[in-house]
Amino acid sequence: MTKNVRRKDTLLLVALLLLLVYGAVVGLTWAGWLERPEEIYYDLWHQWAGVRYQPQQVVIVALDEKTLQEHPKEPLICWTPYFARVLEILRRVGAKSIGMDYLFQVSISSWLETLDLPLNPRLRNYDGSFKEQLASGRVVLAGNLATDAHDKSKIIPPIPAYFSTLPRPESDLGLINFYNDDDGTIRRFVPALADDYGQAAFTFGKLLALRAANRDPAALLQRLRRDPALQAWSGVDPEGINNSTFPLIGFAGPPGTFPRLSMGRFLMPGAEKDPAIMALKNKAVIMAYEPAALQDSHPTPYSLSLWPWEGSDMSGPEIHANIIETLLTGKFPRPLPRWLTWLYLLCLLLAASALFYWLSPWRGLAAGLALCALAAGGAYLLFTQYWLLPAANAQLAVILSYMGFLGIKLTGEERERARIRKIFSRYVADEVVEKLLASGQFPDLGGEAFQVTVLFSDIRNFTTISEKLGPRQVVEMLNTYLSQACEPILAQGGTVDKFIGDAVMAVFGAPVPYPDHARRALKAALDLTQKAQKFRGWMQQRFGDLDLPGFAIGVGLHSGEAIVGNIGSPKRLEFTAIGDTVNASSRLESLTKELGWTIVASHSTIAAAPGVITGREETRTVKGRQEPLKVYEVLGLQEDA
Repeated sequence: MTKNVRRKDTLLLVALLLLLVYGAVVGLTWAGWLERPEEIYYDLWHQWAGVRYQPQQVVIVALDEKTLQEHPKEPLICWTPYFARVLEILRRVGAKSIGMDYLFQVSISSWLETLDLPLNPRLRNYDGSFKEQLASGRVVLAGNLATDAHDKSKIIPPIPAYFSTLPRPESDLGLINFYNDDDGTIRRFVPALADDYGQAAFTFGKLLALRAANRDPAALLQRLRRDPALQAWSGVDPEGINNSTFPLIGFAGPPGTFPRLSMGRFLMPGAEKDPAIMALKNKAVIMAYEPAALQDSHPTPYSLSLWPWEGSDMSGPEIHANIIETLLTGKFPRPLPRWLTWLYLLCLLLAASALFYWLSPWRGLAAGLALCALAAGGAYLLFTQYWLLPAANAQLAVILSYMGFLGIKLTGEERERARIRKIFSRYVADEVVEKLLASGQFPDLGGEAFQVTVLFSDIRNFTTISEKLGPRQVVEMLNTYLSQACEPILAQGGTVDKFIGDAVMAVFGAPVPYPDHARRALKAALDLTQKAQKFRGWMQQRFGDLDLPGFAIGVGLHSGEAIVGNIGSPKRLEFTAIGDTVNASSRLESLTKELGWTIVASHSTIAAAPGVITGREETRTVKGRQEPLKVYEVLGLQEDA
């Protein structure tokens, strides 16, 4: 299989992987499996952002611990005159809309009447001033949607004593119910709700925002009555109807971000001239019961506990304040257009795939982590501009892509490594094979050009020796010698290309390229001659009685370009080197007999290897070449070269 074919197969596999990953992420997103991770990111962005801006539209007037301590002997049921005083001042300073986030359980006047006691006119009209403020039509009272005895949802208004005082009871009623996500966290709001009896009402924050925006809640409520199934509007402008997704709350900041005024300031003489109270002009004001032991607290994105942040719940009044601020400012967190989100995911996946394709697994892992961080950072930056970009599905796409490419590399490359190891372990030292595999740049077995030095060596007088030895003795001698002859070649990183009878062909510089291939080949040739001298002693000891000629070898070396690859027929391939460099090296080995030198090297080999100690030199024309070659007798190598 050629390199181009392998690359084509790999690219097809990569394309299939991209389609699978993209399809899997899109499918998981549509199925809602990634909602929880996205919610965690959404909450985390709120924690990181902290206070996003200082609210300008809403102020909370709190019946706080300090105010309660200033009136320790008065139970809360008796506070309606104080409430009336605060409402009157708010009207005078020009508050745009006023809401009381408080569920009245009983009226003091009504309760006293149940005792059937003689009451003076002052007690009978104890709530009179408060009812007058309610009758002005400027106050929104709190109700809620609950389940009745018949297990049906029903809108529960305030107690009749106060609800009947409202000039437009239904459109002056705001439901304080919150919408909780599956994990119990409040991230969205429902602008309006309908019960199982066909009654409908705006939620508390929506109604106050409508009043602050000078919209007529009664007219809008008529639309809701005509279509009880219609339960939500987006924004102050009710024209944008969305039944499937409730709007997200654009939280201004963590608990405590909204300005608060203590109710006690309104009860002091000359409160109308208090600059802080006068600044409530054109503001939406929420009157709320917020003592120290407040039970009306709810989980929001700021409740996420994640080091180094300790989550904290938010009071109900401040959640209403955030809803009103969102509606009046239009700062809704909005998801990017769906097509843009999917295009972004595709581009990120393509970028990740390109990196994973070219990089090693470890570098790919680092690049994948960087892309995941980049996806999270981009999502956070867009969040600060009130745009929502999914981070979890983008990171999942990167992770799945990395795992897929890792699988491709581990399976495809391991198969290729096994094949390379099987092919080259017969020719080169194990260290060379491992270096070749570690480089990750496998040679093209179909043929690739390398700058190499080719070494040829054969045994002198082999024909004469063979005539005097039996066949088994010839095989014994060759096996013993050739096994020793391979050692210096392999030690220098050379490739034992083939054995041709008594001759050895070795290549230096392929398949693992070495810039010093010529010097390695010369060192191997010198070590080979020493092996031959030692082998002469073995021959004397083994066949000393046969009158054999002295054992000797000749070595020829030539450097240049050669084509290295699998050569042969489909049924019998051999990894070898071919070309003029190989032919010239073979001819130089034959020239050793004529010249009487042990090692003959061409000028190209000597020039490529500094520190060569040479003896005689000649210029000879060898068989198969028209141009003569300048050749040298090699005697040794300078060790410090």
